[in-house]
Amino acid sequence: MAKECILEPGEKCVECGRCDCCDLDPAKICDNCLRCLGDADYSGVMIDKIILPKEIKFKYRRRKSAKDKH
Repeated sequence: MAKECILEPGEKCVECGRCDCCDLDPAKICDNCLRCLGDADYSGVMIDKIILPKEIKFKYRRRKSAKDKH
């Protein structure tokens, strides 16, 4: 399925790259400096661990087998 353009809702993305341009300096590629947000109030979340699907299955099996032994 084709992606939708974020600048032209309802249109198909044609990979033009306009959405990657900086709002403050259109000649520059956005580098996520956040200067365009000014004094925006936002919160952040610290990620200390990423659990992959295989690890989740493995943890579940260990817990289940430990309960069966008791």
